[in-house]
Amino acid sequence: MCPLCCSEQVLDFATVDDKQYWRCDVCQLTFLSSEYHLEEDAELARYRLHENSPDDPRYREFLSRLSTHLIPKLPAAAEGLDFGSGPGPTLSVMLEEQGYRMSVYDPFFAPSADVFSRTYDFITCTETVEHFYQPGREFRRLDGLLRSGGWLGVMTEMLEAGVDFTRWWYHREPTHVCFYTRETMLWIAEQYDWKVEFPRKNVTLFQKL
Repeated sequence: MCPLCCSEQVLDFATVDDKQYWRCDVCQLTFLSSEYHLEEDAELARYRLHENSPDDPRYREFLSRLSTHLIPKLPAAAEGLDFGSGPGPTLSVMLEEQGYRMSVYDPFFAPSADVFSRTYDFITCTETVEHFYQPGREFRRLDGLLRSGGWLGVMTEMLEAGVDFTRWWYHREPTHVCFYTRETMLWIAEQYDWKVEFPRKNVTLFQKL
């Protein structure tokens, strides 16, 4: 069953390093068979290898691929949530420097459920959605957290047509389990009646109408 749209119309897509990947014929999500998901301790150990920091100008430049396109759409003093902030929250710091009020959530490093008790003008998900074991559940949660007119900014490496999946680098990271196409993002937008924009490669902006 597809973990995004729950369709049973899933096709054998590829086997790489003895791991099975499936492609949904409805929403075009490609996903790793759940039997190959890491155990929680192994997943956390992998994340602890990340050395992301707001003091790293290269990491700031990487995150600006999303923020540069999102900021012009935000009202002054907008309230945001960085969903999947990781061990070294940085995008939230960058946005606070621009005058926005920020909260952070990460299931491992900032797991407080208090962030789910309110709604937000915008939500950022940078290099996060590819980690979702249950993307359908997570996108429903994000929809509930967004205020009307709010924006959801997603940055993830997109699986483009013509890519040789067996040689593609992005699935080599063992915590990456879901891979999105442009068609998948369009399906998500239609599902939630969101407006969608693709301002640059690997960046998707959704607006809740």
